[in-house]
Amino acid sequence: MGENTRLHDGIAGALVLFGTVLGYYSSVLWLLLPIFIGALMLQSAFSGFCPVYFTLGKLRSK
Repeated sequence: MGENTRLHDGIAGALVLFGTVLGYYSSVLWLLLPIFIGALMLQSAFSGFCPVYFTLGKLRSK
């Protein structure tokens, strides 16, 4: 597994976990964060464009 893949999975997993925990303990509106992340992951499966990979590519090219 490549380093970008591991970073992507870590970032996506942390945001989903973060949004779910805050949704449970703080406000139900925080559940929009994991919903948004899931929609982005589904969209990237069909289009091939992932904002996280794009950003990681830009940061690593410098």
